[in-house]
Amino acid sequence: MSIGLIALLDDIAGLAKVAAASIDDVTAQAGKAGVKAAGIVIDDAAVTPRYVVGFSASRELPIIGKITLGSLKNKLLYLLPAALILSLAAPWAITPLLMIGGAYLCYEGSEKVFEAILPHQAHHHEATVAAAAQTAQNLEDEKVNGAIKTDFILSAEIMAIALATVPDLSFWSQAVVLAVVGIGITLVVYGGVALIVKADDAGVALAANDRPVSGWLRDGEPSAADRALAPLTKALGRGLVKGMPIFLKGLGIVGTAAMVWVGGGIIIHGLEAFGFATLGHAVHDVAAAAGHAVPALSGLTEWLVSAAASGMFGLVIGALLIPLVQYVVAPLVKRLRGSGRKAAEHP
Repeated sequence: MSIGLIALLDDIAGLAKVAAASIDDVTAQAGKAGVKAAGIVIDDAAVTPRYVVGFSASRELPIIGKITLGSLKNKLLYLLPAALILSLAAPWAITPLLMIGGAYLCYEGSEKVFEAILPHQAHHHEATVAAAAQTAQNLEDEKVNGAIKTDFILSAEIMAIALATVPDLSFWSQAVVLAVVGIGITLVVYGGVALIVKADDAGVALAANDRPVSGWLRDGEPSAADRALAPLTKALGRGLVKGMPIFLKGLGIVGTAAMVWVGGGIIIHGLEAFGFATLGHAVHDVAAAAGHAVPALSGLTEWLVSAAASGMFGLVIGALLIPLVQYVVAPLVKRLRGSGRKAAEHP
């Protein structure tokens, strides 16, 4: 009995070691996959704040909360199982699906550029495409839905990169890695977005605070440390209040650019996967030549040139899609919705 118990305990210890090694391996692979997807994470963080700008301060965090929940649903309920199933049953479908998503990003980004250059025509386009009257609640819902749709495309790219990083793991280990990467990236991105959009409120609090040290500890008159630090914290607060609108506007421009360069890049890489590599090779060659011309900043220069070329291609794709959406897709969708509504009213 005692020998059998010792053998059983030994087996349990061996299983525990294997499990611990598996956990360590999954953690390491999740970290590796997260690093590989870092570029898309930065793009995601740049794109999202533009969906919150323009709302009252009281609605900013609730909107970010809705988008965060939608992002988690995108990754865990839809993209994770879809990525695993497609990788097993139809791996050929992943690239064209990503390209469709890339085209959507190009359309969204190009639409914002169109609005900045030709606001009157862009307003007409929006009126044609929009399905609901612009009440305050409709506007918020539209912004949230737009952010979640954009997140879906970026998340699909993140999950595809993460999955490609761990091809040798078992099915369930891949699922755990994708879940860890998805949750971690979502918390990092939207936690960062929350800090960005609330920075001006923090600036107001700092600018009005005469007791930056003792205010955390007790009530009463400002201490010597308060009097010494208050000018610095107040100046920082005023700087945040004045600087954040400019920063958010710049971030909105970067977010729009990120849409077209990520979308264009996805389509270019997809074309390469289908054997149409001329454009991809041309972008690579131009970027490499630019990098060689600036040896001290070769990596940054190559990235900037590659992103710019992908962005220009993305703008062209988006510009072609704008009239297609306005004159073909939107009327078709409205007609289908009308038919569905009539069928529901007269079963």
